[in-house]
Amino acid sequence: MVTGGNEDEGLRVGPPKEWAGGLPAVGHALEIAHREMGAARTVRTLLRVNQKDGFDCPGCAWPESEHRSPAEFCENGAKAVAEEATTRRVGWEFFAAHPVADLAVRSDHWLGRQGRLTEPMHKPPGAEHYQPITWSRAFEIIARELRALDGPDEAVFYTSGRTSNEAAFAYQLLVRRFGTNNLPDCSNMCHESSGSALTETLGIGKGTVSLEDLHRAELIFVVGQNPGTNHPRMLTALERAKRGGARIIAVNPLPEAGLLRFKNPQRPSGAGRGTALADRFLQIRLNGDMALFQALSLLLIDSADRAFIDEYTYGFEVWEKHLRALDWEKVLQATGLTRAELEETAGEVRTARSVVVCWAMGLTQHRNSVATIREVVNFLLLRGNVGRSGAGVCPVRGHSNVQGDRTMGIYEKPSAAFLDALREEFGFEPPRRHGLDTVEAIRAMRDGAAKVFFGLGGNFVRATPDSDVTEAALRRTRLTVQVSTKLNRSHAVCGEEALILPVLGRTERDPGGYVTVEDSMGLVHASRGRLKPGSPDLLPEVAVVSRLARELFADDPHVPWAEFERDYGAIRDRIARVVPGFEDFNARAPAGFALPNAPRDERRFPTATGRANFTVNELEVLRVPPGRLLLQTVRSHDQYNTTIYGLDDRYRGVKAGRRVIFVHPDDLAERELADGELVDLVSEWPDGGRTAAGFRVIAYPTARGCCAAYFPETNVLVPLDSVAETSNTPTSKSVVIRLLRAGPRSPAGG
Repeated sequence: MVTGGNEDEGLRVGPPKEWAGGLPAVGHALEIAHREMGAARTVRTLLRVNQKDGFDCPGCAWPESEHRSPAEFCENGAKAVAEEATTRRVGWEFFAAHPVADLAVRSDHWLGRQGRLTEPMHKPPGAEHYQPITWSRAFEIIARELRALDGPDEAVFYTSGRTSNEAAFAYQLLVRRFGTNNLPDCSNMCHESSGSALTETLGIGKGTVSLEDLHRAELIFVVGQNPGTNHPRMLTALERAKRGGARIIAVNPLPEAGLLRFKNPQRPSGAGRGTALADRFLQIRLNGDMALFQALSLLLIDSADRAFIDEYTYGFEVWEKHLRALDWEKVLQATGLTRAELEETAGEVRTARSVVVCWAMGLTQHRNSVATIREVVNFLLLRGNVGRSGAGVCPVRGHSNVQGDRTMGIYEKPSAAFLDALREEFGFEPPRRHGLDTVEAIRAMRDGAAKVFFGLGGNFVRATPDSDVTEAALRRTRLTVQVSTKLNRSHAVCGEEALILPVLGRTERDPGGYVTVEDSMGLVHASRGRLKPGSPDLLPEVAVVSRLARELFADDPHVPWAEFERDYGAIRDRIARVVPGFEDFNARAPAGFALPNAPRDERRFPTATGRANFTVNELEVLRVPPGRLLLQTVRSHDQYNTTIYGLDDRYRGVKAGRRVIFVHPDDLAERELADGELVDLVSEWPDGGRTAAGFRVIAYPTARGCCAAYFPETNVLVPLDSVAETSNTPTSKSVVIRLLRAGPRSPAGG
């Protein structure tokens, strides 16, 4: 168990809030920003977030509207900026005082609070401390270890979603020039299920709606998602849709404050009652979403849009036959809803001329996630709600350029067309064999088949499942390289030899020029950092990639690496010739542009059948053994992905602690557990149990039989081999656990 002092000693629990935003959001954001940046730096930095001449928020990927306010950021965006633009520094003196063994027992919150990394650091084989190293020597070590491998596939090249388009394109080019497609990324752990399902059914692995579509929708489903914490600017879009007459249906095991009522801090109403968002709350059991959408489709089957179906779709008759045999008893067991709730919801769909379904990790991290999302597509196709104004699929991405990374070729299973375009442009033959995704990469390192790990951003150790297995796998490698802006736990989980390479953040001036990102709705725009770099020894990510390539390949006749480092326009010129939709990239990037989206723009579906595909998906009820609960891992409000800003979860009533588990009061009573007791969480899997010790139970109004706890603390409970079919995404939203009393009772209130 990692510590950092007993950070939960002061844990206090109160009632959850019934609204989000408002003046507390402003106050908390400014408090953290001032603490990390100081007053003048806070003003200078925050006023440039998400502005057309500023920098893209390093947080979520929610798109900006054409008309932006002077404060175009949310509470969690301000926290993300403050974490990056902090004045705290981590230099060689810090590492001299803290051996790796000490860092390994610190909490994620403690590590993140230390500040920005300032210089390259090296842990030699057998050493207990990181030591300063020159950039040139660091690149020599990496090139030496890569050349010493028996083959390119013994290296793993990970990427986080914060990387710019330019850096991502250069990185995948380096990796394929080296000879492997081992390019796992954070998409493998979040929306891979979405991409798999949407590519098969609609012909594009992205959403099919614009921000204006969301504003114009008559009915919006928000499924398996907590926008109040994970992408708060979405609440503004939902508020605008409500003002236009839209109705909103929230589908979630947990009641989330942001979907109950939103107090927009940028509107006068934000200080008052705000706007009630969800017109209907369907408190579904975990993993009941497929059953929900199948039931709604069956209730709507006789009001199908047959003209749309006949012209644009394939497979309807087979799907209809399957659907009409739906077992209602299974539906009610799976969803935990009543027949009346389902019929009333279907009635709302029947009267809506345009429907959008939004979702996030609550749908993508189950064994049957791909099938569930295919069923969402069936539901929308049934009434023609794809490819028209105010309607479509809206998978809400997390990290700010995770979608752009995939567009740039960060993918372990690249298409033949993409590889052909690389060959045509650069004159070398890229590898064709599929590479390792994240779960496969962990297995390969565990088994000794992968010997070098290179991470371009992110916090691999804390983003991945089965924490003990993942850490042991990384420690078995010969070399781990972490390209980072701030200290995190991955720096304490080293191979025999380890490097930390510090890079510029989004907020800082980049000598190569501006960079670009792609948001969650396929809009590409420029990002220009303005702050002075936090240290003279920081390099841009593109420079790290380019200099490593020059060390590895010497005078490469195929790729002008030095030119790429000097001028990112040279990279964009190559992207324009390789990636469809980026024609005239340099000319269009400053103003921004939308990438082509065939289902949305033309009602054209580039699938194997040339049409939008109805699919048959067998409904299986996830049955939990007696005495067990179904756990979903979630974020707290003082958190973004693996970055812990603080120890509070304001909307759920938790203060000064994170080792808590939310359980329905009746489920606690059945187990003779009292609110506030200390328990150990034990997950069950055929290869044995996994334990996360020392959690306080909180009686909470979640769905019966379900519970929730924060990641990354509970990632240890997610078995490496428990993955979604097709996408191989870890099943972090459906972990079977039992609660074991761990100590004396302790009051939860206070």
